Amino acid sequence: MLQAIADRLVARPQNAVLGLVVALLLPAPQLTGGAILVLLVLANGARFAVIEAMSATAIVAVLFLLLGGTLASVIGLTAGTFVPALLLAVMLVTTRSLTLTLQVSVIVAVAALLLFQLAVPDRAAFWQPYLDQMAEIFRQNGLQLDTTVFTAEVVTITVALAFWLLHTAALLFGYSLYQRLTTETVAYGQFRDLNFGRVIALTVALISLLAFVIDATWLQNITYMLFVMFMMQGLAVVHWLRDAAILPSIAVVSMYLLLPFLQVLLVMVLALMGFSDAWFDFRRRWKKRKGSKI
Repeated sequence: MLQAIADRLVARPQNAVLGLVVALLLPAPQLTGGAILVLLVLANGARFAVIEAMSATAIVAVLFLLLGGTLASVIGLTAGTFVPALLLAVMLVTTRSLTLTLQVSVIVAVAALLLFQLAVPDRAAFWQPYLDQMAEIFRQNGLQLDTTVFTAEVVTITVALAFWLLHTAALLFGYSLYQRLTTETVAYGQFRDLNFGRVIALTVALISLLAFVIDATWLQNITYMLFVMFMMQGLAVVHWLRDAAILPSIAVVSMYLLLPFLQVLLVMVLALMGFSDAWFDFRRRWKKRKGSKI
């Protein structure tokens, strides 16, 4: 099914535009729209993808205006969906390495978080309007927002991580669709082999130590974000274990099904797994010992 969808999206421009329009109207446009754009860049080139994205943006803008929306909301939606996906896809084509692309995305995301914290020293005031909106939504549903949990620092990290995770997932999903095409494709590496490396792992350890010594909140935020990002490598390890027939497929499916309910626990377990693998490279050791071709 996914193969048929991918083939149709890249076969005709009108199919690509329609797919992008539908994706923008779904609940998670950054994931679906971003994945389609990545597919189009990899299959047909960046120029083609940009033209299709602009066409889809024009159609969505008309729909929004007819429904009483604003042009600013359309620009925010499409820019937040298409620009990161385009940059990641172009980087993947340029570097020809999925691992290197994701490593660079980690560095860029952390740099963006650092710049935001430097530019917005009073993050409590910055996020207060959004927290008020959340509190109102909670009240309308008979609930109460716990302000001791949803602090400005928590919201900052949550937004930064959500942005990175959504667009990283879009890249991986789009690349997966590209690999399913019936036409000839280029291999940029496998997700199961993802390794952020010891340099990033060492950076996490050093920043964590420095944050503890000087008790700096902004450094603690960066440390936490970097550590959680290793959940992506943890997921890669899980998929490698499945492909190596060490872990049954049902265990992988169960993990994804439980993820929405056990978010914090599973994310921390995956991050710890990925962080440990970055230091000790368990997959390489296993393959060397077993002589596996996985």
